[in-house]
Amino acid sequence: MAEPRLATAPETSDRSLVLLTVEEAARRLRIGRTTCFRLVLAGEIESVTVGRLRRVPADAVPAYVAKLRHRPAHAA
Repeated sequence: MAEPRLATAPETSDRSLVLLTVEEAARRLRIGRTTCFRLVLAGEIESVTVGRLRRVPADAVPAYVAKLRHRPAHAA
């Protein structure tokens, strides 16, 4: 007997995509959608508008991670 398949979100590992939805960017970063929207609105993650749509350039995701990696660690 075959196991039931869970419904999954559209594949976001397609590296040929140039622009991502905020939700796709959030999935790549493994963060919540709301957190990603907050980062986009704060200018932490680069985004562009296409008509009335907000999109994140695919190369903005690794750029954001690089920015995080080069930030000084906060003293605890």
